[in-house]
Amino acid sequence: MTFDPRLEEGLRQAFKYGNRGMLLLWRLGLGPSLSFWPEVGGRILVISHLGRKSGRKRHVPLNYAQIEGDLYITAGFGPIADWYKNLMAHPQTEVWLPEGSWAATVEDVSAAQNRLPLLRQVLIGSGVVANLFGIDPLKMPDAELEVLTKTYRLLRIRRTYPLTGSDAPGDLAWIWPLATLLLVVYGLACKRKSA
Repeated sequence: MTFDPRLEEGLRQAFKYGNRGMLLLWRLGLGPSLSFWPEVGGRILVISHLGRKSGRKRHVPLNYAQIEGDLYITAGFGPIADWYKNLMAHPQTEVWLPEGSWAATVEDVSAAQNRLPLLRQVLIGSGVVANLFGIDPLKMPDAELEVLTKTYRLLRIRRTYPLTGSDAPGDLAWIWPLATLLLVVYGLACKRKSA
């Protein structure tokens, strides 16, 4: 599907803002619940990447498929996606999954012979997102899917070892008990004031 360049840029910006909200949910400890209905919302992971110019650590939530132990993601906007460029410059990364955080290595496998079936699984793993771009990965014939996704980049993530530490999913989960405590104190103060 070919988009007007202004529409494509608008979609890219919309995804950037939506991703910020999803990343916050992961940091609040709610990330695993984002994949509760994969047929609609997709399967969601967060991958870290270092800025190729800034060297700063960044995170991006993405849809994925797990196939034979490896994880696969796609850059639907093609090689112009900043996170894709960053991962190609620094392929050693970490990935947050619903079951935990892992050190990993990313590799572009867009030229692989089995690209199309792998890509189809990632698109199925994206829930309704693929449909927003006019792609029905469950029904679309291979030839049509190949044409519509020719600029997509397919990446394989190979997990190397589990991670722990403060910069992991749920690093802001401490907010929940604090917010609960503040609400209880506020409720008690209001009750005392009205008595």
